[in-house]
Amino acid sequence: MDYKNINKRIAPFTLLVFDEDPQKVRGSLIYYPDGEYRQEVFDTREDEGVEGNGYDWASLALVFLEEKMPELSDAIDFDPEGSMFCAYSSNVDALARFALGLKEFCDDIDTMKDLFSRAELD
Repeated sequence: MDYKNINKRIAPFTLLVFDEDPQKVRGSLIYYPDGEYRQEVFDTREDEGVEGNGYDWASLALVFLEEKMPELSDAIDFDPEGSMFCAYSSNVDALARFALGLKEFCDDIDTMKDLFSRAELD
């Protein structure tokens, strides 16, 4: 997979690949929530304390992973913070496929809202 050009396709997400040791190649998918990108999805659960922060994005991404890309579930982990969404994996190809799928998913607001309605909030 062409990791150098993938970030153009998945913006505003960023895929970082760490390959300084060929035996330990790993990657992280990062997004810093800005309160604008797809905020309308998170606003549907504002009364539950949802802000659209990194934890909320991770809740959404987990439902997406489980329902839309379950074959990657064992390969992808999450480590969000309030100001950052982060998914990571030692299987960079799986993480790149997840990133492309997540970005395509984010292009469909109605599907995002539907899946987020079932997300367990962190």
